[in-house]
Amino acid sequence: MLKKLVLAATLVAAFPAVAASPPEGVWYVQDRSAKVRIAPCGQKLCGTVVWISDKIDKATGLPPVDIKNPDPSLRSRPIVGLQLLRNFSQSADGKWTGGTIYDPKVGKTYVSKLALTPKGTLKVEGCISVVCQGQIWSSAD
Repeated sequence: MLKKLVLAATLVAAFPAVAASPPEGVWYVQDRSAKVRIAPCGQKLCGTVVWISDKIDKATGLPPVDIKNPDPSLRSRPIVGLQLLRNFSQSADGKWTGGTIYDPKVGKTYVSKLALTPKGTLKVEGCISVVCQGQIWSSAD
């Protein structure tokens, strides 16, 4: 019995737990209307829109812009290239917090958190106070 315990302890020490990989890469948002590239920005993780399904705004005939932004000087910036996710740090294995998510559909920024799921998807949540709403993003890589 003692030999089995020593062997088990040796195996555990020889194979340390593998940390979840960061959510770096390209992700489809839940409704697949956009792709967001998550990558390091300094010591943090950020996410930038790299593709949208609606290439032309039907009302203007031009590429969609950040028209709902509360800052009038930013309302003409294109959606493609827009940084939606900012300043995420790993808080636990497979989880990132401390960041924000910007929703260009309403022009608001929310406290946010990210979590890799066992299915290989990314749970993205935006929170107001303690109430959070989430989406499941799938890999586009």
